[in-house]
Amino acid sequence: MAGVVIVGSQWGDEGKGKIVDWLSSQADIVIRFQGGHNAGHTLVINNETYKLNILPSGILREGKISIIGNGVVLDLAAFRREVTGLKERGVKISPSNLFISDRATIILPLHQSLDELRENNNLIKIGTTKRGIGPAYEDKVGRRAIRLCDLFDKNKLNKKIEILLNHHNAIMRGFGYKEYNLEDVVDEIYKLGEFAKPFSKTINDITNVINSGKEKVLFEGAQGFLLDIDHGTYPFVTSSNVHASYASIGSGLSPKVINHVLAITKAYTTRVGNGPFPTEQDNEIGNKLGEVGHEFGTVTNRKRRCGWFDAILVRQALTQSGATGIALTKIDVLDHFEEINMCVGYNLHGRKIDFYPSSEFEQEAIEPIYETFPGWMSNTTGVQSFDELPENAKKYIGRISELTHTNIDLISTSPKREDTILINKLFD
Repeated sequence: MAGVVIVGSQWGDEGKGKIVDWLSSQADIVIRFQGGHNAGHTLVINNETYKLNILPSGILREGKISIIGNGVVLDLAAFRREVTGLKERGVKISPSNLFISDRATIILPLHQSLDELRENNNLIKIGTTKRGIGPAYEDKVGRRAIRLCDLFDKNKLNKKIEILLNHHNAIMRGFGYKEYNLEDVVDEIYKLGEFAKPFSKTINDITNVINSGKEKVLFEGAQGFLLDIDHGTYPFVTSSNVHASYASIGSGLSPKVINHVLAITKAYTTRVGNGPFPTEQDNEIGNKLGEVGHEFGTVTNRKRRCGWFDAILVRQALTQSGATGIALTKIDVLDHFEEINMCVGYNLHGRKIDFYPSSEFEQEAIEPIYETFPGWMSNTTGVQSFDELPENAKKYIGRISELTHTNIDLISTSPKREDTILINKLFD
C-alpha cells in the first residue's frame, strides 16, 4: 500500500487542486482530511474550469473513490449544491464513488451567523470566509458537535441540538441577538441530512475499502501550513490542523499508510485575509503578480495579497511537515519579470535570524533579506519538459530546492492538467 499526503506549504492557494487531480490518475482513492468549504480548489480539465470547495479533487476522475474524512467539517447545504452542480455538468457521483465518514462534524446554519457575528465584533479581524468553519470546530472540541451519524434519528438529534443551543443561545443573548429556535434548527438540518445519508460510511466501511486491494491512497489537505491552528501565523489562522500528520487523524487511517508528503509550493507567495506577510509587495510588483497569476480567492473572489517567494517560511513548513518533495506551481507567472527577489533571511530588531518567530508581534517586526535573480523574460506556459525551461528559470528553481533542503518532484507550468513536468515518481 502506498499513501501520498498533499499539503500546502504557504498560506493556501498554492494550486493543490490541480496537483491532486493530476496525481489522482495514479491513485485509487482520494481522501479530503481536514478543513471545510472555506477552501477552494480550481481545476482546468479539457479547457473546462471546475471549482471545488468540499469534494475531493479526485471526484472528477472516473473509477476513483473519493472520501470526505472525519477531520472535515461539512456544510450539508454546500455539499448538496456542489454535488448537484457537478452532476448537471456530467460528473458521475454516487454512493459507490463518494463516501463521507459518519464521524464528520456538521456545520449548522447557526455556525455561519455566529462566524459573521464574531468577525464583525472582534477586536482582531482574522479575515475569515464567514462560512461557519471556526464555530463548528469549536463545537467539536467542546464535545457538543453534531456529527453525520447523529442526523438519522430525529428524536435523538432533537436532544443533541437542545444541548447545543443551551450554549449558543447564551452567546446570542449576550450580544443582544434573537435566540435560535430548537424546532427550526432540527427540521432544517434533518432534511439536509437526508441528501447526505446515502453517502455515509462508518470508519469500518472506509478501512475495509482501503484494505481491499485499493493500494494507492492520496490524502488531500486544504489551506496551507501557515494557516495551521498550532503552527501557522496564529491567531491569523484556520481552525484545523493543516499539518501532514493530520492526514492520519482526519481520515481515521494508520500513519503506516503514508509513504510520501508532497508540499505544494507557489513560485512566489500569496495570502488571503489579515495577518503578517514579510515579503508582501503592496505596490506595482504585487499588482502585477496578482494580475498575471489571476490571484483571486476561489471561495470569496477576494483579491489575494502578493509578494516574493519566502524560502525561510517554506523551509520551516517543509521541515515540520516532513515533506519528501515539492510540487512547484505557477513558475510561468514569473515569466514577466526582469528581476525576481527571494527572501533568504530576516532582520529582527537589528539581528539576523533564519527562522520564522512564533510571536505575532515579532512576525510583524521582521524585515526580509532578499537575494536577487535575473528573470528569463520568455514563455514557460505549457512547458512539459525540464530541459525546455529557460536557464534562469532552472537556476531559480534550483535555488528554491537548495534553500528549502527539499527536492523538486514536479513543476506546474499552467492550470491545465497536462502542463506538468514530472521529475520524481511519487507512487512507486
